[in-house]
Amino acid sequence: MEMTIIISIATFILGGLLTWLSIHFLFKSKYDSMLREAEKESEVIKKNKLLEVKEKFLHLKADLEKQVSARNSKIQSIEAKLKQKELSINQRHEDLQRKNSEINVVKENLNVQLELVEKKKQELDKLHQKEVEQLEVLSGLSADEAKERLFESLKEEAKSQAASYISEIVEESKMTANKEAKKIVIQSIQRVATETAIENSITVFHIESDEIKGRIIGREGRNIRALEAATGIEIVVDDTPEAIVLSGFDPVRREVARLALHQLVQDGRIHPARIEEVVAKVRKQVEEEVVETGKRTTIDLGIHGLHPELIRLIGKMKYRSSYGQNLLQHARETANLCAVMASELGLNPKKAKRAGLLHDIGKVPDDEPELPHAILGMKLCEKYKEKPDICNAVGAHHDEVEMQSLLAPIVQVCDAISGARPGARREIVEAYIKRLNDLEQLALSYPGVVKTYAIQAGRELRVIVGADKIDDKDTENLSNEIAKKIQDEMTYPGQVKITVIRETRAVSYAK
Repeated sequence: MEMTIIISIATFILGGLLTWLSIHFLFKSKYDSMLREAEKESEVIKKNKLLEVKEKFLHLKADLEKQVSARNSKIQSIEAKLKQKELSINQRHEDLQRKNSEINVVKENLNVQLELVEKKKQELDKLHQKEVEQLEVLSGLSADEAKERLFESLKEEAKSQAASYISEIVEESKMTANKEAKKIVIQSIQRVATETAIENSITVFHIESDEIKGRIIGREGRNIRALEAATGIEIVVDDTPEAIVLSGFDPVRREVARLALHQLVQDGRIHPARIEEVVAKVRKQVEEEVVETGKRTTIDLGIHGLHPELIRLIGKMKYRSSYGQNLLQHARETANLCAVMASELGLNPKKAKRAGLLHDIGKVPDDEPELPHAILGMKLCEKYKEKPDICNAVGAHHDEVEMQSLLAPIVQVCDAISGARPGARREIVEAYIKRLNDLEQLALSYPGVVKTYAIQAGRELRVIVGADKIDDKDTENLSNEIAKKIQDEMTYPGQVKITVIRETRAVSYAK
């Protein structure tokens, strides 16, 4: 029994060993075959990589050869150009040497000719001296005496001829200058067109019915007093049907009062607390509108880089007026005229337009300094870093500082064109009559003047002189003197024509 067990166990062990050996040999053969296949594949990959590297090397070599050949061709072309330039320079050098030799020959010839001329001049001087001596002997007068007599005889004739010649030159220059100036001014005016705005010191606020007047006045006048205190505008509520008058010299405050009244009437709640709230809100809206107006104006005119404070002051011009002419429209018109005139004269139109827009900036300051508006505008422009020629043009447009560039007279002329345009400004009747009287009295102050008449709204002055006191020659001088005195002592728009009239009348009576 035990032997049987031992034999079965040995048989089992031998079977396991045989199985293990068979499996071992099987895996070993597979491993060897896989190893051989891997070695074959690595050899193939190695050969492929070597072929790829060789191909890349050949491509790079071909590219480098192309680049080298291109650079060599460029170098050859540059060398050819340099050789050609060297040949041309050598040719020019030879030409210059030849011209210099020719110039030297010409100089030598000129020196010889100058020597001959000098000799002939000396001979002529001697002959002239001999002739003068012979003339003195024949006439019995010395050369100085003869010159003095000739001078005296021709003096009066020379005076009259010189006066007529000067008059002709002056008239011709006036015609030419007036023609060119009128051409430029007319072109400038034709190319610029702006609307004319006339403002007063009052604003009329229309209401739907007179019942609202009582609500605006309030109990014991509390509402109207609160409104006047908040806006700084006098509110006149009288018997005028469906209208309330807002009176004040500050157009910005009048606009704030008008808008505040409009909102209060629409809302219906009118009491002191509500009035203060609405006025503060409207004042903020007006300030925003001022800034927006300034920005829109600069964008419309194509002006960039202005300081924000200058833009705000430009917007304030919308609510200001000068002699009834809206200040912002006047500034825009002047700016466009300046640009046109600068273009016609060959100057920088952008600078001229900038100076024209800013020329009256001193009329809308936040405070009220005791300075002329031109000087104040110049200081504001300097404060906000404008260029010196712009600042000078602003300050010199009323001759309060010296003009330092051509922009200044252009701004001055265009400001006068905009202000003197028919219908642009209103003139007080008293000032108008005074100006006419001053013109007549100024001409009457000259001796020989009998009567004077200022006609055509002060644009022409006719002067009647006595025929026995002034002759025809002196009338031209008198007109020039009167014109110069008017130009120096008076301020007027446009120009004044002075006409001096001299006539002789013979009066007799048949009885």
